[in-house]
Amino acid sequence: MAKNPVSRRNFLMMSALASAGVASSGLFEYSRARAQGKPLRAAMSNAGLAASWCAQGKQAAENMAKQLNVQLEWFDGELDTSKQRAKFDQIATEKWDFVAVQPFSIGALKEPIAALTKAGVPVIDMDTLLVPMKDLKDLGVLTLIAPDNVFMAEAVVTRLVEKMGGKGKIAHTWGAQGHTGAQGRAQGFYNIMKRYPDIKVVDDQPADWDVAKVASIWETILNKNPDLNAGFLHNDDMALAARKVVENAGLAKQVLIGGVDSMPPAVQAVMDGKLVATARNPANRIHAWAIVAGVYAATVGLEKARGTVPGFILADGPALYGDIDSNPELAETPWKLRGYGQSTVPGQLWLEDQFLF
Repeated sequence: MAKNPVSRRNFLMMSALASAGVASSGLFEYSRARAQGKPLRAAMSNAGLAASWCAQGKQAAENMAKQLNVQLEWFDGELDTSKQRAKFDQIATEKWDFVAVQPFSIGALKEPIAALTKAGVPVIDMDTLLVPMKDLKDLGVLTLIAPDNVFMAEAVVTRLVEKMGGKGKIAHTWGAQGHTGAQGRAQGFYNIMKRYPDIKVVDDQPADWDVAKVASIWETILNKNPDLNAGFLHNDDMALAARKVVENAGLAKQVLIGGVDSMPPAVQAVMDGKLVATARNPANRIHAWAIVAGVYAATVGLEKARGTVPGFILADGPALYGDIDSNPELAETPWKLRGYGQSTVPGQLWLEDQFLF
């Protein structure tokens, strides 16, 4: 019997690393060779663990850190710019092998990040820009790993307006306005709205990823607009909070709701017809890839890593809808149907459970 049995989840993670090219870089062999040696020390933070996307990302990062012998210290951003900044002022005074961060707001962590990169610490930016894109390289950031926020919003909002019949009233609830992901999702929303002059945006304001704020905002929206047809919210937690307000108002069949992230409760809500759509912002890949990039840079040296790790890595994901393409004319050739004529939900949930997507 092997001394170090490999669990199913760990086997899948190893396979994912190999398929991602980690083995060819020498990183995976290195991590195995030093498995009993001194671990790397890393600091990691995302916007706030009260958000389910951030909590899932933390789990994925911790799982990957375990595979690659990294002692990971977590700093909760607490969905608060000043609190996250205070933590990074402290992080910048300590010694780390690498640091990975999703800032709550663009520009808020510039000074402590500059101190870290000046000291030669590899810094990986996750999901949200630390500074404007043109300034990332000058700040010394190794790479940005992020989704296409515009695409995700456009995919969800397109399905909403299709279900609305291209007319009616819609509400738009932001995350935090200083969050570049929220800015991208807002732009995606506006891109689609330009195509539908018969749709009126009756509310357009931030809720700062706070479900309590969403409840208050949406109660007001429905009081002012009892004939509301739809709502787009910047993440699934907020979308589900809005859905609850809609249900409490007895408008569940009238008001269509869509969100972003494809977190398991939202994916199930899409299947149950409670949400029209969600789009996958792959928290698992963004956080796990940040660990991989950090380990690689700490292993081969920052300068070599700068020459091999791209400055931007897209972590893409699909849009998920409840309906299944079942065109009877193509029943004998399902590969011609969207999603092979199958529900994509079970596969999505399985991948998330394994920290693979």
